[in-house]
Amino acid sequence: MLMGEYNHNIDAKGRVTIPAKFRSELGEHFVVTRGLADCLSAYSFERWQRIQDNLSKLSLTNKAGMKLTRLIMGNAIECEVDKMGRILITQALRSKAGLDKDVVIVGLGDRIEIWNRQKWDEVNAPDAFDNMTDEELEKLEGLEL
Repeated sequence: MLMGEYNHNIDAKGRVTIPAKFRSELGEHFVVTRGLADCLSAYSFERWQRIQDNLSKLSLTNKAGMKLTRLIMGNAIECEVDKMGRILITQALRSKAGLDKDVVIVGLGDRIEIWNRQKWDEVNAPDAFDNMTDEELEKLEGLEL
């Protein structure tokens, strides 16, 4: 299971170290793409295959589905972990997620997210639950957290 938060830096070439705990779950090769928030998401090949299968079931006339497919599939890259435990993130993906020097890598069960440090601090603020609407909280009802 992928969980936890780790602070890292991206070097001038666009490489970032993936924590060893995450590498053991994701493997030495995995997929990185745009996330649904202002971040990047990384998936093991096994999980990525399920995502591809689900997206391929969407009708070409489903505008929202095609938009999502373009966002996820069109921005996906295969990453290979080097001997130092780093991956290379393309300039295009770094720009789209606003990644500069300081990043946070967060485990979310079946994937990791790579965030710009400042953006992560905003979405993960101590009062994050306080700012949720009643409607958002109602959607969480029944999760038995």
